[in-house]
Amino acid sequence: MPCYPRRYDRRVPHELAAAMTTHAIIDAARARLDDDVWDYIEGAAETETTARRNRLAIDSLALRPRVLRDVSSIDTATTLLGHPLRIPVVLAPVGALEMVTPDGGIDTARAAERFGVLPFISSVTEPGFAAIGAATPGPKISQLYIRGDAAWADELIGRVLEAGYVAIAVTVDSAYYGRRERQLISGWRPPTHRSGPEPGIVWQSRLTWEWLEQMRNRAGLPMIVKGIQTARDAELAVERGFEVVYVSNHGGRVLDHAEAAIETLREVVDAVAGRAEVVVDGGFLRGTDVLKAIALGADAVGLGRLQAFALAAGGEAALFRVLELLEEEIRTAMGLIGVTRLDELDASFVRESRALPAPSALAAAFGPRAADWPPAG
Repeated sequence: MPCYPRRYDRRVPHELAAAMTTHAIIDAARARLDDDVWDYIEGAAETETTARRNRLAIDSLALRPRVLRDVSSIDTATTLLGHPLRIPVVLAPVGALEMVTPDGGIDTARAAERFGVLPFISSVTEPGFAAIGAATPGPKISQLYIRGDAAWADELIGRVLEAGYVAIAVTVDSAYYGRRERQLISGWRPPTHRSGPEPGIVWQSRLTWEWLEQMRNRAGLPMIVKGIQTARDAELAVERGFEVVYVSNHGGRVLDHAEAAIETLREVVDAVAGRAEVVVDGGFLRGTDVLKAIALGADAVGLGRLQAFALAAGGEAALFRVLELLEEEIRTAMGLIGVTRLDELDASFVRESRALPAPSALAAAFGPRAADWPPAG
C-alpha cells in the first residue's frame, strides 16, 4: 500500500505558497512524512559517509566576490542539450515519487515545465514514462535502470521514444543495490523493493560501455551517462561520443566512503575539456551551492533530495516555489560576487576554506525537530 505523507493535501498551504526560505518547505515535508519515508529520502548507504562528504565538500568551498562592477541586470539562464533552462538546474531522477505525492513523477514534470527547467524521469517512478510524458508537452529526459536483457532494453527504449522524450540518461553507478541501513534496521522497504529482491536487477551488473553504445544507437537520441566518478571514465564517455557526462555518486545511496561529487567534478571537467556537457548532483540545496558547481565547470546541477522534500511538502506547487527560491538565491549571489551571466563564472570565484564544525546549508532554527538537521542533501 502506498505510504503517502500524513495529512496530505494536494493544495499547498498558504504559508508554503508564500514561503520565503527553502528550509521552511523542507520542515513542512518532515512534518508530513512518516519516519520510514523520511529515512528513505534522507538516508544513504551504510555509515552515510558519502552523503555527508557531498555536503561537507560544498561547504568547504568559499565564494570570492569581485566588486565595483555593474550588476544591475543579471541573467540566470543557460541551456542543456540545446534546451533552455531558466536557471542552471535540472530535476534529477528520483524513484518511487508516488510515496510522497499522489501524482508521482507527473508533479515533477509539471513543475519543471511551468518554471522552465528539464526534468529527468526515473524508470522506477509512477505512473510511468507514457503517462508522465502525456501529462505535459515540455521536454523531458528519461532515466533508465537496466532490469532485463538487450531485447528488454530495446522494448523500453521504444516506449521512451513513443512518449516523446528528448534524451536518455542511463544510470551506471548501481551495479549492486546499496546497503541502506536505515531500511535494514527498520525492515521497511520502498514500493519498488517490497516484493523481495528484483530478479531483473542482475542485469544492471552486466551493463558495459559496449551495451550502452548499442542502446544509444537504438534510441537515436542524445545519451547521458549518469554516475561518472573518475576522470578516466569521463574520458571513455567522451571518446565514445556520449553527449553528457553526469557526475554523481547517487547521493551516497549506493557506495559508502566514495569521494564527494563536487570534488570529482574538478577532474571530470578537466578530462571532458569541453567535448561534452557536464551535470553534477550530490548535496546541492542552495543557490550558492549551484554557483560553486558552475564556477568549477558544470553546465547544470541536479536536485534529488530537495525535489523529493518539496513534493512531500506540497506537490507540484511546492516544488515550483523551491525553484523560485533557488532562482532568487542564484540571482542575489551572482550580483554579490560580481557577475551578470553564468558564463562569467570560473574557478577564480571559489577557494578551499574551512567548513563549519557541523556543516549545514539550512542554518536557521528548526525548533523541536532541530536534531533531524541537516539533511544529507
